[in-house]
Amino acid sequence: MKSKSPESEQYLSASNRITGAIVLVIGALGLLDIVLEWRTATGLFVAGIIGIFMVLTYVGLMRPSVTLSPENLLLRNHLRDHQIPWSKVTGADVTDILRVHTEAARYRAPGVQLVMRDLRKQRVGGRKLADDSSISKAEFVVNRIESHQEQYAAKSEGETITRWARPELIAIGVLAVIAVVAALLR
Repeated sequence: MKSKSPESEQYLSASNRITGAIVLVIGALGLLDIVLEWRTATGLFVAGIIGIFMVLTYVGLMRPSVTLSPENLLLRNHLRDHQIPWSKVTGADVTDILRVHTEAARYRAPGVQLVMRDLRKQRVGGRKLADDSSISKAEFVVNRIESHQEQYAAKSEGETITRWARPELIAIGVLAVIAVVAALLR
C-alpha cells in the first residue's frame, strides 16, 4: 500500500510493478545500446519498437491502481481513469480482479487482482492460504472501499468522470510514427 497523503490510500499489484520495472530496465539498456552505437534508420526503427514495448509495459503492469480518498474513488486502468464519487458507489467485489459497482455501471480495476495459485488453493481446499495471499489483500481492499463508502457517501457528490490516459496514448502514437518513418527510410 502506498499513500499520497494521510487521507488517501493507494492499492496496486506489487508483483506487476516489479516485473514492469525489470522490463523497463532491460528496454532502457537496449535503448542505451542503440544510442551508443547509432545504427541510422534501422536503429531508429528498433528504438521506436522498444519504446512502444516500454510504454505498453508501463500501461499494462505499472499504471493500474486503486486510490481511495475522502472525495472519491479513483480507478486507474490500463488506458482510462474512472473518478467515482462515494455517493455513486453501490458496492465492490472481487472475481479475478476488483469490481466496483454503481447504479449506472460496473467498473473493473486491474490494480487489485487475484493470483490464480491462491484461487486454486481456495477451490481445492488444500493448504491454508497465507495471511498475505492475494485473496486476503483483495478482501482487505473491498472492506476499505465499503468503509470509505459508508463514511464519505454523504459528503461526496458529483458525477463519475472517465478520462483517457492521454500521455500514454500520445507516447505510443509518436513512437509508432517514428518507427514507421524509420522503416520507410531503411
